[in-house]
Amino acid sequence: MVIGLHAFEPPRSEAALAGTLPLLGLPVWRFYLGLPLFGHRLPEGGVPEVNRLGQTDYLIQLYGPVVEQAAAELPRVVAELRRSFPVSEAPAGLMGVGAGGAAVFLALAEGDLPVGAVGVVNPVIDPAQVLAARERHLGITYHWSDKSREIATWLDFTERAEELASRDPQPPMLIVNGEHDEIIRPGHGRLLHDALASRHLPHTLRHIVVPDLAHALGPEPGLDPGPPTPGTVLADRALAEWFHAHLLSGAETTVRL
Repeated sequence: MVIGLHAFEPPRSEAALAGTLPLLGLPVWRFYLGLPLFGHRLPEGGVPEVNRLGQTDYLIQLYGPVVEQAAAELPRVVAELRRSFPVSEAPAGLMGVGAGGAAVFLALAEGDLPVGAVGVVNPVIDPAQVLAARERHLGITYHWSDKSREIATWLDFTERAEELASRDPQPPMLIVNGEHDEIIRPGHGRLLHDALASRHLPHTLRHIVVPDLAHALGPEPGLDPGPPTPGTVLADRALAEWFHAHLLSGAETTVRL
């Protein structure tokens, strides 16, 4: 099975991610999960409360807790899915977009969930880049503190590359960046790739840049899938081929009924 985690930006729901990156042609179970504080998991007060958390302290009150909880939930979710569906016992594939990609990285760095392969699109490799983009585009100055700097360092996965690549065996990883992503630029993805390269076997780590793809993979409000674009089709094809090569090649085909 492949488990997908959506972004803060479009696609920002399970349905939107499923329609944007359906992994066409991949013969596996696909499960698209909602992030904490999104969709039916909105806190009391709904969207205004989420906005309030972001305005109070985007990193400490919103981004950091969502990524941390999403990563921590994955082992329990995988166990429940195995009880509920006839999926194989083979290690799961993990797919994440934006903040969902950061949650995937955190699960790899700090968790012990067996993972068969990883594919991320425009992952938030360093939350400081998101805060800088908010300052540029929204005119919102972020006031750093010792605690926020600690969280930013904790969720900077280029700096944590050694931990990220410490698993044995190391799951194959595909990093996809959009050519027009102005938040997490393709160069950041390449830096992470290069930091991980020495710990990966040949052909188990790849970084690609998709033309005509921005940070958001669809139009606002991002709760439903937007129409396919050349960029999202290419990203989906790359992910499907990656998971096909690294999850299904030689995989156990017996399922538990």
